[in-house]
Amino acid sequence: MPEIEWKDGARCAAMITVNLDAENFWLAVDPDVSKRPKTLSMGQYGMDRGLPRLLELLDDLDIKATFFVPGSTAAAYAEKVKDVAARGHEIALRGCELLNWGLLPAERAAADMEKGAAVLKNVVGEQPRGYRAPIAEFTLDTLRAAHANGAVYSSSLSSDDRPFWLDLGNGEKLLEIPVHWALYDLPYFAFNYHPPMPKGQGRIANYSQVFNNFREEFLGCAERGLCYVLQLDPQTACTPGRMPLLRGLLGEIKQSDAAWLATGGEMYDYWSAVYPAK
Repeated sequence: MPEIEWKDGARCAAMITVNLDAENFWLAVDPDVSKRPKTLSMGQYGMDRGLPRLLELLDDLDIKATFFVPGSTAAAYAEKVKDVAARGHEIALRGCELLNWGLLPAERAAADMEKGAAVLKNVVGEQPRGYRAPIAEFTLDTLRAAHANGAVYSSSLSSDDRPFWLDLGNGEKLLEIPVHWALYDLPYFAFNYHPPMPKGQGRIANYSQVFNNFREEFLGCAERGLCYVLQLDPQTACTPGRMPLLRGLLGEIKQSDAAWLATGGEMYDYWSAVYPAK
């Protein structure tokens, strides 16, 4: 595998991303959650308590992150999303509702993506350039819909650990910046009795071990010259006990001379200039 030439001679790239799903995550698990204020309150906690802690930390460390925001979150929390953008973070597309696009017609995906992009543009004043699919399945039609609504990159697949050009099958290409479950805090920490999450129960993971996983993956990416993409959800990553560990992880990445820290948009700009689609 040829070695990547990262910006400014860095040994690897690092991208800090936030899935700002709020209550929509739980509504995607079970629509009946709309009648369950206890379950919805976990998403609300992420927006009301977790997000301010995360933004303060990112400000302290001078890190710019990419926030993937469903249109429904942006509509419900417009002022909070405006604040994220005002601090210099990238706002990227996540559709409007968190639905299982693998089970729905392409026309539904296109309409949802158009609505989500319009809401984000109305809230923050800019067309989103990136897209991340929900945790459920999706199809190439989903990515085509994102591309048709301004997305030049996606961060949704797991087939590599460095960016690559994805052929959309319609003559267009999209830059894919891959993600992996091991670098997403929510699968480790999300818990609810009903609807059950996880379905087999028996988890909230050990905090220190999870953040050590995140650290070991960063060290591995630095050693091999790859692209490290961390996914955070404020409702699970930003509790009082996890914040010191998150600060330690992000501080180490920021201080490392190995990593080029980039937003998704910056990653696209660099990759398309140095490794253009063919």
